[in-house]
Order: sequence, then C-alpha cells, then structure tokens
Amino acid sequence: MIKNTFKLILLTFFLLGVLAYSQEKKKFSSIPNILRGIVPNNKTDFWVLVYNTYAKDQEVKVSGTKKEYIPQSSGFNLFPNEDSFYYIAYSSGGKMNYVTDLDGLKTFIGKVDNIEEAAIAATVDGYLVDEEFKDVAGNYYEDASNYYLDLGKLTSKECPYQKKHYTVTINKSTGAITNVKDNGSYIELYNKKCANNPRLLKIEKKEEPKDEPKKSTRSTQRK
Repeated sequence: MIKNTFKLILLTFFLLGVLAYSQEKKKFSSIPNILRGIVPNNKTDFWVLVYNTYAKDQEVKVSGTKKEYIPQSSGFNLFPNEDSFYYIAYSSGGKMNYVTDLDGLKTFIGKVDNIEEAAIAATVDGYLVDEEFKDVAGNYYEDASNYYLDLGKLTSKECPYQKKHYTVTINKSTGAITNVKDNGSYIELYNKKCANNPRLLKIEKKEEPKDEPKKSTRSTQRK
C-alpha cells in the first residue's frame, strides 16, 4: 500500500513537471531562423530563401540541388522594414516559381507543421514577432493541442505610433487561430506633430477677472 502511494506521488510530480516544462515560454531567436523552419507544402526540387537589403541579395537557406533563378525586386517581410525584404525562389516539376508576398508565403507553407510556421501564419494575419521586445511580443509555448504565441501588432502609424501585444492561440491540427487575448499597448510614441501629445498639452488656466474695488459712495447732506 505504501509502495503504491509512493509511486503515485512520483507519477504526480512527474506529470506536473512535464506540464510545467511544456508551458515554459521560449523566445524566438530571430526572424531568419523562423523562416528557416519552413516546410514547403508541395514537393519541391529546390528552394532558396533570399534576404535583400539595400538592393543586395543574401541566401539565407538553400534546400535541394541549386538551380539558376532570377533575383526579385520586391518581396515580403515579417517585420515592417522599408530597407529590406525576403523572397523565395523554388523549382517544382521543372518550373521555377517565386514567392514575393505574404499570401504566396502562406500558400507555399500550406499546413502548419511547426511553431515557426505558426508564427508565419499569424504574421499573414497582421501580427509580428518583435525582435526588440521578445519578452512581450516574441515568445511562445505549446501543449499537445495548441501553439500559444505572444506577438505584437502595429495598431497605429499615426499619432501616436502604437504597438499592442496579444496572446494568439493556433490549433495544431487545423493551423487556425482559435483565440486572441489582448494584452494592451507596449509602445506609444508621440512626436511634435501629435496634437494629442501629453507632453505638449497645456492646461490653460484662465485668470478669473478680479472684482473691481467698489467706489465708496458718500452721502451728501444738504445744508
């Protein structure tokens, strides 16, 4: 009886340990590493992920026997950046194809196979992995059924420039977003042009007009 009770206690602690480990949040290392985790939906003979910055191409990942491809002048990005972009060139059935936007990337990925593809799928829906603020908008954990991603979203480019962070739940079986929890703003930047800049707002206190001193009235007596 005592032996069975001891085994039950050990099993309980083991299961609690597994549960705690599975829900431990991990940070995404980098956007290039997220993209390296892509598993193409269709069979490809070759594919290459290319990073273009300041009009210069850099091959981030090459899979299969390399083939000639045409450099692209535009592409997609997982984080808003005007100076750089990614694109994918791939060969399927002897034909060269190119992925230059997020919708094409989603089709290329197809079924969500891992946490990296889950992050990419969420990006297509407007979320982002914020490499500067991974504690609030660049981490994840998972269990047997779902991926749970803490991601950011650019909610305003106007006054103020604003980012909010969310916990996005993605079902492993379907790849669909099943729940979104709003965790509030983590960046709000005002500039001088912002009429609602709290630093520039001044409360004008109108001075109340002072009561003029009353003129003393002297009664004149007739003599």
